[in-house]
Amino acid sequence: MTRAARFTVSGMRIGELAKRTGTTTRTLRFYEAQGLLAAQRSPNGYRSYDEHDLRLVAEIRALQAAGFSLADTRPFVACLRAGNPEGDACADSVEVYRRKLTEVETCLAQLADLRADLTRKLAAAMAREPHPTCTVQETP
Repeated sequence: MTRAARFTVSGMRIGELAKRTGTTTRTLRFYEAQGLLAAQRSPNGYRSYDEHDLRLVAEIRALQAAGFSLADTRPFVACLRAGNPEGDACADSVEVYRRKLTEVETCLAQLADLRADLTRKLAAAMAREPHPTCTVQETP
């Protein structure tokens, strides 16, 4: 038995899962309502989670921190649920990466255009040698 196997936690309650993943119980309930997380129920009705759930929440949180929407995380969660060791081991997850990369490249191109425009405007303003006593008065 590996060390990890000896320390696998099952039967985690929602508060413990929230604490271990750095999120809130409200967020975990939202993930459950969205079908991203499926809690087992103990005989007394409490939600119960295990290490696999911990991995799912960690994946969702990491993707969201990288700018992915909750909908974007679905293929990664499905990939992990299918038993893959990584959420991006499936074609659908790779497709989300491709789409997000295209979005980022579009944003970078727009920012480059904006930078070039601002650089031109600054150069034109500096060529006119702005009057040093000209100030903008703020309106209260």
